[in-house]
Amino acid sequence: MQSFLSDRINKLQTSATLAMAAKARELKAEGKDIISLSLGEPDFNTPDFIKEAAIQAINDNYNSYTPVDGYAELKEAIIEKFQRDNSLTYNASQIVVSTGAKQSLANVALVCLNPGDEVILPCPYWVSYRDIVKIAEGTPVEVRTSIENDFKMTPEQLEAAITPKTKMIWFSSPCNPSGSSYSEEELRALADVLKKHPNIIVVSDEIYEHINFVGKHVSMAQFDDMYDRTVTVNGVSKAFAMTGWRIGYIGAPTEIARACTKMQGQITSGANCIAQRAVITALKAPVSKIQFMIDKFKERRSLILDLLNNVEGFQCNQPEGAFYVFPNVSAFFGKTYNGKRVENATDLSMYLLEKANVATVTGEAFGNPDCLRLSYAASEENIKEAVKRIKKALA
Repeated sequence: MQSFLSDRINKLQTSATLAMAAKARELKAEGKDIISLSLGEPDFNTPDFIKEAAIQAINDNYNSYTPVDGYAELKEAIIEKFQRDNSLTYNASQIVVSTGAKQSLANVALVCLNPGDEVILPCPYWVSYRDIVKIAEGTPVEVRTSIENDFKMTPEQLEAAITPKTKMIWFSSPCNPSGSSYSEEELRALADVLKKHPNIIVVSDEIYEHINFVGKHVSMAQFDDMYDRTVTVNGVSKAFAMTGWRIGYIGAPTEIARACTKMQGQITSGANCIAQRAVITALKAPVSKIQFMIDKFKERRSLILDLLNNVEGFQCNQPEGAFYVFPNVSAFFGKTYNGKRVENATDLSMYLLEKANVATVTGEAFGNPDCLRLSYAASEENIKEAVKRIKKALA
């Protein structure tokens, strides 16, 4: 029988992080003792002051359709947050609230890209960037970085990647999966290249801005000459431990923001009413209210790096933010165990799942086939046991 499915969906890759998480849950259901370091999900509960705001919203009978681009009060809280934390001045017409930062990214791609438009993706990039671009019929252009340069794209690499077809550049800082953060000087150097190419839009994914271990976060839109061509993407999933609440947002040039509202109005309409009311409270709170989680992530970073640096064959740099390590594991390629040969990071990730009962994610999904991503958004006990198992399996 002829398939009813479109070429679009048949060409689409399954999210590697979600696929590994599903595989880990499946093995757990079979009774296996799986430790998952695959998902980028804080193991903290949502702070009580945010939960209380959601309960109050339920009691206040917030249950109707929400404005497509978000409640006015939430947009005002986002405007205040951008000004307070990022020195960015937006008005309400430049803000769009969506069902997670992933939808925010998809909206931007769908309203800005035409078939064949090129989007520069510094590698490693977040797992969904490439396929979101392809859904919008754009062409991903990968720029390979190295662990020696902390997985950051240089101005020279950016210049070399730009062609007459380049429409956008997407990056995250702090980065998922590498944890690298661009400094003000590094962003300024990239902006100096982009100044020569005024038709290129920058998509700056800043979902991990508060989980930053090196100082004040810097936004590309803070530069006056980049403000009018930068889309700043953010949300509450990571720093506020609100992954399941599904609220993301953008600050963007008005034309792009209005187009995203138009697109969203035909796909999902407005985001969840209760979650939106809770996020007003979250964003109005000082960062000190969530500092305990950030401090704990920093402790876990030190722990996992100390442990992994004692695993022969793992090459790690020190991530500057987020809650991931992205070690180069190419030393294991070509090695065999019980007749099975490890050819790449995907093979190694599956080997660790089967032999060590530890779920990781192949770097191939992030544009770097020499690395593995391990999330340290897990308990110290699980981190210690997971690395112990990894070390034993690789010996």
